[in-house]
Amino acid sequence: MTLIEDARKGKTPPEVEAVAKKEGVDPEKLLRLLARGRVVIPRNSRRKIDPIGIGETLTTKVNLNLGSSRGVADPQAEVEKAVVAMEAGADTVMDLSTGGGLDLIRRKVLAAVKIPVGTVPIYQAEVGGDLTSQGLFDALERQAKDGVDFVTVHVGVNQNSFERLKNSHRIMGVVSRGGSLTLKYMSETGEDNPYYAEYDHLLDIAREHELTLSLGDGLRPGCIEDASDRAKYMEFIMLGELVDRARMVGVQAMVEGPGHVPADEIETSVKAMKYVTDGAPLYLLGPIVTDVAPGYDHITAAIGGTIAGMNGADFLCATTPSEHLDLPTKEDIFEGTMVTRIAAHAADLAKAGVKDRARLWDRKMAVARRDLDWPAQFDLAINPAIARQIRHRRGVDVDTCTMCNELCAIRLAKEAMEREDRKGQEKKPKKNG
Repeated sequence: MTLIEDARKGKTPPEVEAVAKKEGVDPEKLLRLLARGRVVIPRNSRRKIDPIGIGETLTTKVNLNLGSSRGVADPQAEVEKAVVAMEAGADTVMDLSTGGGLDLIRRKVLAAVKIPVGTVPIYQAEVGGDLTSQGLFDALERQAKDGVDFVTVHVGVNQNSFERLKNSHRIMGVVSRGGSLTLKYMSETGEDNPYYAEYDHLLDIAREHELTLSLGDGLRPGCIEDASDRAKYMEFIMLGELVDRARMVGVQAMVEGPGHVPADEIETSVKAMKYVTDGAPLYLLGPIVTDVAPGYDHITAAIGGTIAGMNGADFLCATTPSEHLDLPTKEDIFEGTMVTRIAAHAADLAKAGVKDRARLWDRKMAVARRDLDWPAQFDLAINPAIARQIRHRRGVDVDTCTMCNELCAIRLAKEAMEREDRKGQEKKPKKNG
């Protein structure tokens, strides 16, 4: 029995109870959303992790991508990145390794963290020199048996969507590595994408291992100019149909969304994806809102992520300062995770079904600032260490910030109000004894 099948029978798995407690939501409501496929709880049946929920009425989650390349392949460095991401508050990590010992890196990452881990099986098929139908399914099954919790499969890249792409006027073409490898397979063999053509077999493997499918956006736009073309929407529609088929057999599925979208098109894009996939959890890279900020794309993505999240996106993939430039360092991983967590929380403050819970955190910070309670402010900060560091870096020991000092607006206003209260008390007529 899969989690979806348990939920449909009214049985509450321990994962649902854990997520409901963590999120502060009603377990029965969460169970109903899981049964409908509007929430997923990624967890491989072979692995024990701290479960997280992604989807409707739940807080916006953050994923961090790591992984080696053919030019830079250090297994221990990738493990350290995974640990840094987890310690920085990432809800999941994905191992996108394409260089070195892929099995070794994946297994080390799985052993090092207690959060869900995702992969992209087509990378292993390509790196192993077996980009065939059998090779694709062998890679999927090998990773499932290792305990991977969710996988990106680019099932929407097939002969139908390929035709839309060939007739498009894109500048960037295909920027998804998995999408481009799928096109390579189809162009070299003349056959359709095996993950699409043999989707039932893919579902059988996913069901056996309780593997959550992340239906990849292989045709996502790679620049602002390509943001809302027909190829992208053709893929959305197809992914919606594939979500239905996954749900029918008790397999959890979420959908991935576009990478580069101008701010004024994000709402339409998100709502269209949610509509055609019947509310499937939506996982976005960014979206990046401008193409001209290399070195700052963790910020351009955070801007887009906040807009997307407040309009219904459920899961944000962190972008680091290295995006479009280099393999990220540990420092990049930490920075990207923090910035994306800020974007996710900012989205939750405006997100239906979540904002009342999210705003409690900000209210506590407001009270701590009003009271000039520095220890509480540090404890409530999304990154307590950096808050403490900046607060104390000048070595000045005052109870206000060093920008305002004796002109602290909070203190001055409080003192003014207290004076007015005293005046009011003095003016009150004294009662006769």
